[in-house]
Amino acid sequence: MGLISGMVMGVLVGVAIMAGWSRVMLRRSRKRIAKAADIKVLGSLGRDDLRKLCGDNFPEWISFPQFEQVKWLNKHLSKLWPFVAEAATAVVKESVEPLLDDYRPPGIKSLKFSKFSLGTVSPKIEGIRIQNLQPGQIIMDIDFRWGGDPSIILAVDAVVASLPIQLKDLRVYTIIRVVFQLSEEIPCISAVVVALLADPEPKIQYTLKAIGGSLTAVPGLSDMIDDTVNSIVSDMLQWPHRLVVPLGVNVDTSDLELKPQGKLSVTVVKATSLKNKELIGKSDPYVKLYVRPMFKVKTKVIDDNLNPEWNETFELIVEDKETQSVIFEVYDEDKLQQDKRLGVAKLALNSLEPEITREVTLKLLHSVDPLKNRDTKDRGTLHLKVMYHPFTKEEQLEALEAEKQAIEERKRLKEAGIIGSTMDAVGGAASLVGSGVGAGVGLVGSGIGAVGSGLGKAGKFMGKTVAGPFSMSRKNGSSSAAPQPDQA
Repeated sequence: MGLISGMVMGVLVGVAIMAGWSRVMLRRSRKRIAKAADIKVLGSLGRDDLRKLCGDNFPEWISFPQFEQVKWLNKHLSKLWPFVAEAATAVVKESVEPLLDDYRPPGIKSLKFSKFSLGTVSPKIEGIRIQNLQPGQIIMDIDFRWGGDPSIILAVDAVVASLPIQLKDLRVYTIIRVVFQLSEEIPCISAVVVALLADPEPKIQYTLKAIGGSLTAVPGLSDMIDDTVNSIVSDMLQWPHRLVVPLGVNVDTSDLELKPQGKLSVTVVKATSLKNKELIGKSDPYVKLYVRPMFKVKTKVIDDNLNPEWNETFELIVEDKETQSVIFEVYDEDKLQQDKRLGVAKLALNSLEPEITREVTLKLLHSVDPLKNRDTKDRGTLHLKVMYHPFTKEEQLEALEAEKQAIEERKRLKEAGIIGSTMDAVGGAASLVGSGVGAGVGLVGSGIGAVGSGLGKAGKFMGKTVAGPFSMSRKNGSSSAAPQPDQA
């Protein structure tokens, strides 16, 4: 009897243990499934969604990587770099030197490389992101970092002195966008587009050192070189501008090229409470404005007035309304010395509604770069009227043709010595003529202005050199000294 009751109790206890174990495992399984579902939901949330859920307790260490790491690529790049650097040195030098001449600041007669080497330190690719935003295209964004040891010496031949300038401690941080246009024929890629994304803004940092002399030998030289570098990047490579490279014969790249989107009509009405830069009398202000540095235009000069009224209208070509801005630079003309900058302002075009005239008041700042805007002094305000007109297909074609002719005219004037560089600001006498988009082309006034108060991108941009930021202040056919950046 005892044996039987023991066996029955053992069976019951065993069944109870098994049932309990099964129940525990089932509960754990259900919890895992529920937790996995919660994690999946959390994984689909973005940064903004998590901030709404967590409020002030949102952990800053949470990251959302968009780029895939490519450590294997960096290993191969470091091994290949000596060969890549040697091959690229000649190509880069031949490509950049003509740009230095086109973007050459006033007051400098020649700007060339006396020594150029990319050094032994290879760039680092932090990550790569692949996107398929349009049919027939593959978009690759490359997070590019380079803290190199290049040996770069610029031979600067200025009006007042000539000296070699060494560029040291180069640092480059940018995201390179490469667009592959696919085709049905080997190698299955018909063209490649290369550009630098505007967001985040490309950063190129370096130190300038004069060899056997001092940078003060040429006043403002450091600022001139900085502006030249920044304008070459923004005017040629920064999105929406791009390089289009066909990889075959008779390749149609029209869909890849940058085209004018519309026309911006800007009326510079007046400025108020400008800062006086003169020791005797008052400043003689004028305004330079541009969407692209290559097509700067300027108002007339108002003598001895800190509250000038211009009421001049200019038409500027817009190539990408969502990313581009119009820049306004107010200067004080000085017939004996460098023109002094009174302040700058920036107007983003993405805030404008088509065909609606908008009155805008902008506060003049020390710089359009927020990182350099530590100076909070009052520099006055600029009053404008702006209207954006989107192009039709016919107007777009007319604008493209007008752009090509305007660029060629600027180059002709530069070769003839009428202007110092293709970057010289066009005076108020130059205006768009012909149809509503400025199809007509011609020279007006004293022969200094290229057609159009501001024409945008020149047709096909296939590695073709265009020009940049610094411009010689000219009016009535005579040149004045180079504008001097705001020192206050």
